[in-house]
Amino acid sequence: MYNPYIKRMLDFVLSFFGITLLSPVILMLVLILVIVNKGKPFFFQLRPGKNGELFKIIKFKTMSDLKSGDEHNEHNVSRITKAGAFIRKYSLDEILQLINVLKGDMSLIGPRPLLVEYLPLYNDEQQKRHDVRPGITGWAQVKGRNAISWNQKFEYDVWYVKNLNLILDIKILFLTIKKVIIKEGVNVDQNITMTAWKGNNQN
Repeated sequence: MYNPYIKRMLDFVLSFFGITLLSPVILMLVLILVIVNKGKPFFFQLRPGKNGELFKIIKFKTMSDLKSGDEHNEHNVSRITKAGAFIRKYSLDEILQLINVLKGDMSLIGPRPLLVEYLPLYNDEQQKRHDVRPGITGWAQVKGRNAISWNQKFEYDVWYVKNLNLILDIKILFLTIKKVIIKEGVNVDQNITMTAWKGNNQN
């Protein structure tokens, strides 16, 4: 049995060493984004964690700010800066979530934490994705990332929750490294950000 305390201990140790090893990269990206984003290198947003409890996720800021009255462009790819496109292409925007893992908001492996506005849209089966801590990467990410449909993502998320074990986490970790290197499953040119989910009636 994969004891949740062992999973949490591994998350803490690995995220601590990850932050330490990647600190030069983090510092370099902070300096670049301070210039590009006029002093705002970070992006904070509330996301649902385990059992749907909200936490504040931290990422590198890769999109320009929304202008007043322009909320309908929240997911518009035109808002992604040139530096942001490079950062997203190589998944560097996820690095800071190691801080969330260190704090216990997230796990290294688990269903991705999605928007708070999606919470009332899940059916009972899809809600099971919140039975565990959300992850920086997960089964849905290694099965296609943003190249698969929302329904497929949720099916993979729930499958992970039901089949959670150490070997599976190790497999997902190595598959994630592979996919980041070859950028498999990411449509960089057309869909660098997923279309917003509107509920189970959406295809």
